[in-house]
Amino acid sequence: MSAASEPAVAPEESEVHTARKEGREVVTMRSFAEGDAWIVECDVYPVTGMRVDPLRPGPYRFPSRELADVFVGEAARALSELGCELD
Repeated sequence: MSAASEPAVAPEESEVHTARKEGREVVTMRSFAEGDAWIVECDVYPVTGMRVDPLRPGPYRFPSRELADVFVGEAARALSELGCELD
């Protein structure tokens, strides 16, 4: 079977975290395995302005799930300190 005909493998999703400020979504973070790395993707909706499409910084690559989880945890704590509610 050639590489072109092999079925695509869906990434294993770890967790999804959403941060809201005053009821408005400001950040969604997703982490998942891709090959031998863990990827964290973010959708960021600035609280100022009328932007409809999110900013997408990253993706951020980590050699292990544990390091990706540390990154997500630190970002979640910072968002919480800024007054965001986390789902």
